[in-house]
Amino acid sequence: MSGLSLVAEPTVRTWRPAAATTGEGRVYLDHAASTPCDPAVIELMREVLDERFANPSSPHTSGKRAADFVRQAREQVAEAVGALPEEIVFTSGATESNNLAILGAAASIEARGIDRRKVVTLPLEHPSVLEPCRRLAERGYETEMAPVRRDGRVDLNALEDCLGENTLLLSIQAANNEIGTIQPLAEAVRTAHERGAAVHCDAAQALGKIPLDPVELDLDMMSLSAHKCYGPKGVGALWLRGGPATTPVAPLFFGGGQEKGLRPGTTNTPAVVGFGEAARLAAKRLEKDSARIARLRDHLETQVRVRVPAAVVNGAQETRLPGLTSLTLPGVDADALIARLREIDLSTASACHTGTPEPSHVLRAIGLTSREAYATLRIALGRTTTREDVEYAARRIGEAVGELRTYPRQSTL
Repeated sequence: MSGLSLVAEPTVRTWRPAAATTGEGRVYLDHAASTPCDPAVIELMREVLDERFANPSSPHTSGKRAADFVRQAREQVAEAVGALPEEIVFTSGATESNNLAILGAAASIEARGIDRRKVVTLPLEHPSVLEPCRRLAERGYETEMAPVRRDGRVDLNALEDCLGENTLLLSIQAANNEIGTIQPLAEAVRTAHERGAAVHCDAAQALGKIPLDPVELDLDMMSLSAHKCYGPKGVGALWLRGGPATTPVAPLFFGGGQEKGLRPGTTNTPAVVGFGEAARLAAKRLEKDSARIARLRDHLETQVRVRVPAAVVNGAQETRLPGLTSLTLPGVDADALIARLREIDLSTASACHTGTPEPSHVLRAIGLTSREAYATLRIALGRTTTREDVEYAARRIGEAVGELRTYPRQSTL
């Protein structure tokens, strides 16, 4: 039997792509879309796959051992956000958590006969928040978008006007996935609670990047994702204040008793364990990682603007995620620019928006024109990013912008 333990401090190996400046690899600057798994997380998941493969719902010894690892992971995720283990419901990711929170809260309220039929959110939320709200609108709910300012922060005075006595829920993100703006959660929550509305927060981009305490913020529900904090894809969590008995939501799936009946289905033990370890490491490294990455982001912006003086940084300049920058490069088609930067991984918008012909709804919500939105890059730095990566990327962006302005392709700009 292995001495595998989630408590023991693992040996951490440093991982990063080979430096693109030497032609040996790529520079990865898309950490808002997904982060690489921490080596300690990979090693632990591998051991769980090999030795703790039993179903954690099974009553035998192997099943109980697997269940112990799930329990430990639940404790780790809870501790990372200052919560209780019984408040954590594991899901397949923040998208499922957002759907469960919004649609589940509405179904629970309906079942109890409470007459609240309004949901308020922001126009720059992730599609996994906006789409459930639209579904509720199709069912007769009133849905309203609270306006945001040019920096992406919600207009608190306008939000107060949106929240009425019939408001069931305010769903507001912790930080935006395209421009990095951090929302004034404490003030928004206080206003919503004064109207008797519950508050859900999509915190997928926040875990491990900024301090995150749902109890201190007085939230009711909060969505988390593992693959945004150096954990595996396909696993996340929904935090419910006091647990399902205190903050009831109705399940979206049926057919099993896992996760107190809120998320039935055989537990993905390796992914859950990986999430727990990633959350533990993210909380431990938060202050050091965030400070270093923020310095790199500032250096990148400076270097890009030296080469492209007209470049504009979108969103809040102070209250934003440490590693994310949204840069508008006037007169340049961002898709064409990315096509020229084959050795650098970056994007124009959320990965969930890729492939759609419309400009980013986030950029439009903060007042950018379609022309400006199509000229915007999203660059997201992370734990594996180095100063060499940043300087190489800035130089290549400057070169590519010059090439496009010299030989522009036909576009709608």
